[in-house]
Amino acid sequence: MSATLKVISRNSKLAILQTQEFFGEFPELTYTLITLPSFGDKRKDISLLENPPADIFTRELDAQILSGEADIAIHSAKDLPYPLPEGLALIALTQAFDETDSLVSKQNKKLNELSPGSKVGTSSPVRKQELLALRPDLEVVSIRGTIEERIAQVENGAVDALIVASCALKRLNLFHRAAEVLPFRTHPLQGSLAVVAKTGRTDLQQLFANADIRREYGKVTLVGFGPGNPDLLTIAGEKALQQADIIYYDDLTDHEFLKQYKAAQIYVGKRKDKHSHAQEDIQRLLLDAARAGKSVVRLKGGDPMVFAHGGEEVIYLQSNHVQTEVIPGISTGLAVASLTSIPLTHRGIASSVAFISGHAADVQLPDTDTVVIYMGGANIRPIAENAISRGRKPGTEVMLVYNVSRSDQQIFFSTLAELSREERTYPTPLIIVVGDVVSLRNYLTPQKRSKMLVTGTHREQFDKLGEVIHQPLIEIKRTSEEALKDKITKLKNYDWLFFTSRYSVQFFFETLHGMGKDSRFLGNIRVASVGRVTSEALKTAGIMPDIQPDDESSEGLLRLIQEKQIEPGKVFIPRSNLGLKVLPEGLQQLGWQVETFAIYENKMPDNLQPIDLNEIDTIVFSSPSCVTNFLQLYGGFPEGKEYVFRGRETEKRFKDININPDLSGYKNLTGLMDRTTT
Repeated sequence: MSATLKVISRNSKLAILQTQEFFGEFPELTYTLITLPSFGDKRKDISLLENPPADIFTRELDAQILSGEADIAIHSAKDLPYPLPEGLALIALTQAFDETDSLVSKQNKKLNELSPGSKVGTSSPVRKQELLALRPDLEVVSIRGTIEERIAQVENGAVDALIVASCALKRLNLFHRAAEVLPFRTHPLQGSLAVVAKTGRTDLQQLFANADIRREYGKVTLVGFGPGNPDLLTIAGEKALQQADIIYYDDLTDHEFLKQYKAAQIYVGKRKDKHSHAQEDIQRLLLDAARAGKSVVRLKGGDPMVFAHGGEEVIYLQSNHVQTEVIPGISTGLAVASLTSIPLTHRGIASSVAFISGHAADVQLPDTDTVVIYMGGANIRPIAENAISRGRKPGTEVMLVYNVSRSDQQIFFSTLAELSREERTYPTPLIIVVGDVVSLRNYLTPQKRSKMLVTGTHREQFDKLGEVIHQPLIEIKRTSEEALKDKITKLKNYDWLFFTSRYSVQFFFETLHGMGKDSRFLGNIRVASVGRVTSEALKTAGIMPDIQPDDESSEGLLRLIQEKQIEPGKVFIPRSNLGLKVLPEGLQQLGWQVETFAIYENKMPDNLQPIDLNEIDTIVFSSPSCVTNFLQLYGGFPEGKEYVFRGRETEKRFKDININPDLSGYKNLTGLMDRTTT
């Protein structure tokens, strides 16, 4: 690099001031400034409201960089084309000077004071949209020229008012001309400067690194959640969720599943006629979070790049210079084939397949053997009518699948002819498969796995026994940490610590570590565990329990104490707010001094909805409260199911509250829980 930098900018007063402003942060550098008019400066007849060339203000400057006539070009960041021309690189993006827009008007009238029909000049489609949202009675006209030339058009009456970037007015010492700052959403790059050099100029990139605000940006990862069942989330997607600071999710993801992640979680779902956020707003949320340095996950049902606005979000973020990554998911259109055993292609029947959106009623089915229709649930009849009118055989078979891969997945079969006539309403979301491959349902039977409903907070290790449907009927939330800290400081007064669940271990040691202490603080206090799962949690915390019964129950712990003839002592038991009386009362009867402490709350989750139990073969209860909450949600315990219980108290609760006194229809698999969690 030469001792004197060759810098190029447009020849307007504002552009020159921007260059001087930038180098004001680098007083040790010397530079030669080259100025010239851009294509846009010469062609003021081109309206910027009507899709002008992307490089209208940068083309000539970029050519000077590529030819070696200049080392760097300094642009207004929002003028950069996306993507940059080949051979060029953005080496620095500066902090915005001012991101707002201002109104310049005759007699300094504010926006609400302008008369209906007043002409307001702007060069930005975004500003036009924002203006008309507030004042649809105004006339928006295209305006070109330097800031000074535009203000002159206000003074000579060509326009009644002008919208201009506040930063431009301030840089030109013209901010006194602003009647008011407008409440507009402005271009994300407004007020920022962009430094462009030839690709490979790492010397320049290092030179201006401190001026580049992108070094403080986070990253946005678009993650495909798959068709709905969390088991189908990819390993890469799971890693991204674990590392995220903030997750933006939609309707086609499992909300309960997300609760296990530490990230803040924001719903941005869009269903038919019910949009929580406009797509433009979602994109700005992602951008703002990344600019704030967050690791952002945009979680989408299916695959992010298949009917999911993923391309729009990537283009928006990358055009605003935010690092992005896309992690694929299993698209519902592909998952439906595997999960119904209806192939999309089959030798001799179908060798081509198309994926289309069914949002529009007049959609034309492509001329492929198989057509998979996304988002067509509201237009089934007109889609079928249109397909027949355009030559599809009326007898063509159709499969409609609701909630693919989820526990309440439903499959419906029909034909185009039937769908074109019937008034039936199908549940949504639906994926629709049209084609002769659907007739293979008469020959291919989906492999049926035993379906197991797990009602505790953990799925345990039941996947090897069947298809797990996870519906947590309890929600765990820690109680006051300060109160527990006070108890921990007095532990030296106790002989024993009894842990009755993995959660009591988790919250106890989290609090202990938060006090700057570890397991050594327990000193000579002996520790008892109620069973294997709790003991595994203790081992993670660096504790080997002194005693542990073979079965996961309070009764088993009491029996073990008696068998080992352990001398009564003073015991502290951190546990659930719904902890059973069996253990403390049993210990007291044996002569122990017992103090219990509610270290966490066990409650029924809000907004639970029953699922269809007809396809469920086995129901797993991991605690008595799961049994109680199941009864509250479902109103009873269906016959002909297999039931699995953790602990005798869980089974006892089931028998105590079962409204059907005849238990002959139930299959008790007590003990299976322990065998599957070792």
